[in-house]
Amino acid sequence: MANVLDIRRRIRSVVNTRQITKAMKTVSAAKLRRAQEGALAARPYSQMLTNVLKSLVSRADIYDPVTGEPRHPLLAERPENTILLIVVTGDKGLAGAFNTNILKMVSKFIESKPEQNIDVECIGRKGRDFMRRRYPMASQKASSPDGTTSVSAGGETGASPVPAGEEATPPRAGRVQIVGEYVGVLGKVEHNFAATLSESVVARYARNEIDGVYILFNEFKSVIAQRLVAERLLPIKEIGEVDVRMAEEASEEERKRRIEAAKTAHVGLRPIDTSAVDEAAAKFGASPVDYIYEQRPERLFEGILPKYLGIQIFHALLESVAAEHAARMTAMDAATNNASDMIDSLTLVMNRARQAKITKEIIEIVSGAAAQ
Repeated sequence: MANVLDIRRRIRSVVNTRQITKAMKTVSAAKLRRAQEGALAARPYSQMLTNVLKSLVSRADIYDPVTGEPRHPLLAERPENTILLIVVTGDKGLAGAFNTNILKMVSKFIESKPEQNIDVECIGRKGRDFMRRRYPMASQKASSPDGTTSVSAGGETGASPVPAGEEATPPRAGRVQIVGEYVGVLGKVEHNFAATLSESVVARYARNEIDGVYILFNEFKSVIAQRLVAERLLPIKEIGEVDVRMAEEASEEERKRRIEAAKTAHVGLRPIDTSAVDEAAAKFGASPVDYIYEQRPERLFEGILPKYLGIQIFHALLESVAAEHAARMTAMDAATNNASDMIDSLTLVMNRARQAKITKEIIEIVSGAAAQ
């Protein structure tokens, strides 16, 4: 049995750890509230943008009257030979199984597409590190000093020059390859990042470099209502409708832990009531009147539709950040409770050791007295 001094040192260590986990839980709860407010603040813009697009659909000729094919490239469906997968994870750990569950679903998604080439955009350090250990970086184009372009894998200049002014098609580094990495953008999610990412995705889709775009993230509605989803972004099937291809709900045990953590952190369990805001936003651009546009409805539709993709990515990032804070709050609550249980157990062991020591000393004193 360990001596009393060692047990006391261990108890102090666990007490200090409990203070840290309790503080991290409080911080995550505060960040969760701000993340929920951010997601809520972006909803009216998203709803109004969707309503404008729906209004333009009824007034613009977006489909060819002869062939019935869509005139906008983002609406065109074609066989999925190459897929772009956007994976949203966290930059930090200590969030329980938050990142692990997302990465498991990434593996399932890749396994479900055995015939397709998959390009991966990694948002978050955990997802970047996971994908780097398993899949190569995409080949890149590099310019040589003599004005020619060479194609290489992993960013190293190759030996196959292509005349300047001509586009070189880099060879694939593998069936699954990493084409982009973004680390440190989730600390403060900005719409500019989502807009820039959507512009590059739209450009690749319009050039037929990719045939489908999916985003995999943790959907957040409330502390209880969370799920992992793989949502198809392109091609756009219907304005305002979410095309979920894969989804995984949390277990009942995980929901109970979330409820306990939310109660102790004084975080609301139900989604924030946004019915009034949604009702006001739904009326925008939805009146059955003939609007007068400064430009042709077709041109407005072509300009606004890429922004619709950007707001979808932006919402996914906001919800993923909120879900990460909720997961970290739950994990730190469990760690705090486990630390308290360990302190109680160590205290009991220390009392037994101290009592055994006292008993031993009394026996030695009595034995010594009896020997005299």
